[in-house]
Parts: sequence; structure tokens; C-alpha cells
Amino acid sequence: MGEVRDGTRSREAIVEAARALTIATGWDGVRMGAVARAAGVSRQTVYNEFGTKAGLAEALARHEVDRFVGDVRALLHAHGDDVRAAAHATISHTLNQAVGDPLIKAVLTSSRGGSDDLLPYLTTRSELVLTEATEVLLEWADGVLPGADRAAVAFATDSVVRLVISHIVLPGAPVAQTAAALADLAVYLLLHAVTQGTYSD
Repeated sequence: MGEVRDGTRSREAIVEAARALTIATGWDGVRMGAVARAAGVSRQTVYNEFGTKAGLAEALARHEVDRFVGDVRALLHAHGDDVRAAAHATISHTLNQAVGDPLIKAVLTSSRGGSDDLLPYLTTRSELVLTEATEVLLEWADGVLPGADRAAVAFATDSVVRLVISHIVLPGAPVAQTAAALADLAVYLLLHAVTQGTYSD
């Protein structure tokens, strides 16, 4: 198999390969040589890009944050001005990802996921992913709810994010039911923010 030449594509291929192997075998079982073979690059290329397995773990953790936040942004903007549809799609996606993806669950909840060796890299990202996801929600809300009270929108988005996380940690109902209920709550809180903005004018 020919080696990927472009530096950016090579790095992305290595991280994706490491991610797939981690989910399949656990981080403890991941070897740099196996990652190289799966990515279609030489073992030396993996070491040149990341230095050590710890460097690869760091890159994998950052990749998970970027991937999750990118998905949130895309889902929110895919529904135009339909606030409930956007909220429901985003919440449903997040809950389902946490059920099926141990790496995302670890990033979102600071809980044990994947491997003891990988866990510290993932859980140090929990605060970062919450901050970035909330910022994406605020940016989206600014576009679909012009004139809404900024403080009320910030409270609404932060509350919804925290509630989604709590339902990941301690699920109380099927994902579909939880996503529908939280989407309704998000709409209620965001409409309250619009009302607050109207009153403050």
C-alpha cells in the first residue's frame, strides 16, 4: 500500500486509524505499528508526527472534541430557523453518540471509557468540549433568535448542555423519549429568552 504523502492527510489518517483501533481493541492494545498499517503509512511516520503514544493520545482526544463540536454545529445549522428541530436533532445525536461511542462518552462526562491509559487525555477535554459546544449553541441562537436577551440565552444553552450530560451519566428513559423532552425544554427556555429581550427593549 502506498504511503499517504500529504502531511495533513497523513496526520488525519493516523488519528482515524488510532480511533478505530481504540474502539475495537481498547487503547492498551493499540500499537504504533498497527496504527501505521491501518493508516497506510510507515511506523516512522507515526513517530515523526506524534513522537510517542502519549502524543498520539493527545491528538486523538483533541480530534474527538473537534469532531463532536463540528457535528453539533452542522446539526444546528441544518434546520434553518426551526429551533425545535435543530435542538432535537442535536440532542438526539449527542445521546446516541454517548451510547455507542465510548470515546465521546468519556469526553462528555469525565467518566471511565476506553482505557485507563487513555482516560486522562479524554477527561481533561470535558470542560473544553462543554465550553466549545455552548459557544456553538450561543452563536446559533444569535442567528435564529435575534433580539433575545443574551444572558437568558446563555443560561438556556448552558442548562440544556448540562441536562444532556446528566442524562448521559444517568439515563432515565429511552434516548428518543429523553431527546424529545429535552428539545421541548430547550424551546421553552429559548422562547423565554426572546420574551426577556422584548421586555428589555
